[in-house]
Amino acid sequence: MGLATRLRKGWNAFNERDKQYAPADLGYGSGRPVQVMTRSWARSSLANTVFNRIALDASMVDILHVKMDKNSGNQTKLKSSLESCLTESANIDQTGAALIHDIVYSMLDEGTVAVVPVDTSTDIKKTDSYEIYSLRVGKITQWYPDYVRVNLYNDRVGRYEEVLVPKSDTAIITNPLYEVVNEKQGALDRLISKMSLLDRMDEITISDKLNMIFQLPYAVRGEKRQEQARQRLSDLEKQLAESQYGIGYIDATEKVTQLTRPINNSLADEVKYLTEQFYNALGLTQNVFNGTASEIEMRAYYNRTVDPILERITTEFTRKFLTQTARSQGQRMVAYRDPFKLVPVEQLATIADTFSRNAILTPNEIRAIIGFGPNDDPEADKLANRNIAAANQQTASPSTSMGAPE
Repeated sequence: MGLATRLRKGWNAFNERDKQYAPADLGYGSGRPVQVMTRSWARSSLANTVFNRIALDASMVDILHVKMDKNSGNQTKLKSSLESCLTESANIDQTGAALIHDIVYSMLDEGTVAVVPVDTSTDIKKTDSYEIYSLRVGKITQWYPDYVRVNLYNDRVGRYEEVLVPKSDTAIITNPLYEVVNEKQGALDRLISKMSLLDRMDEITISDKLNMIFQLPYAVRGEKRQEQARQRLSDLEKQLAESQYGIGYIDATEKVTQLTRPINNSLADEVKYLTEQFYNALGLTQNVFNGTASEIEMRAYYNRTVDPILERITTEFTRKFLTQTARSQGQRMVAYRDPFKLVPVEQLATIADTFSRNAILTPNEIRAIIGFGPNDDPEADKLANRNIAAANQQTASPSTSMGAPE
């Protein structure tokens, strides 16, 4: 669609933000119908670190628009405006990768987010078939039977505004790890509470206090003796406060006992235990954060954490942004993660030889995987076993090709 036609016929989600809807048109408004969000975790540095790590890894995975063959299962990439939003430019402010990062981070933080098609070829409320030119992530503030009210950034005026959008054309994505991350009294909630207590204990420990006991040479059970003890303590505090070097004196019969450490508690051990439980529930290990995770650890992390999140996103995109006709033709939104990214360099040569010898990948396809450009040799685009002469490959029997004696 040309620019002039797009401006004339295009639709923007903010065009109807001022339109008045009668309560009967929307139905009864309420909070989220399944779980009610109680607080945001954005104040926790631990949550920020974990959320950003997961969102960053998810944004490195390509989300493609493909057509799947019903018989063979082969996938053919399709060029569409939706695919362009997810791989190139999602909107005037975000690339496709930045949009995915925003979706995953916001979803982990809020529990549920909405991905709204802001600029489309036609009014989404009047037709099921339209082109999507821009997408944005917003926070759902109100739920209705057929609509949701979303706090969305309007790039035309440069501020956040609330817009009412239909559920049928809005991708509503819920965190698959909701019970672990967002649920009240969940693993993250308990961990943050314990860490807050530990921080308060640390503040008390390092505060400007002497932590000592002052023993007087007489009993202080009576009221007068207690008053004398308070007066003596006040005099000693005044000596220390007014002294240039913090020096005071006591009577020979008085005694000072210094408390060298606070009373022991199990908060540190509990925080360590809850942190391990939280990481285990997310499929994370400390090695994932410091970059020393093994291939097995990284695969477990992707299989248990990143892939379920991407599955929620692609399934919802397929359901909401592709028409019923397109879905019946086998069109899908799929997440493609390069399986060779986690393979050590020393193993890549062996894998390349195996794939080439068994006619799974051509040499040029293997060169693309390791970051090299294609070779101009026509043979580099053919599936063949390079360990067998070309003449023998055409006439070789199964036994000969397997290396059996002729």
